[in-house]
Amino acid sequence: MGIFSWIVLGAIAGWIGSRLVNKQGEGLLLDIVLGIVGALVGGWIFAAVGSTGVTGFNLWSVLVAVLGSVLVLLVYHAISTHQPHRPA
Repeated sequence: MGIFSWIVLGAIAGWIGSRLVNKQGEGLLLDIVLGIVGALVGGWIFAAVGSTGVTGFNLWSVLVAVLGSVLVLLVYHAISTHQPHRPA
């Protein structure tokens, strides 16, 4: 996959992962970065257990990236001092 494909896949995975974890997202740039990291983490985890990781721009890769993104976001929230905005 090229860099543009990783950015698009990361954006999709980061956006979906952010919606699943905290319902509001982290912001476009952070969603993309965490999504790309999530795709790498998800691909590594799936490969470590003997399954296929990120194979290109397809539905399976998006699923792997989203699962990795959710994991990365949970870790990010656990160690982050960032307090999300809570509506009154």
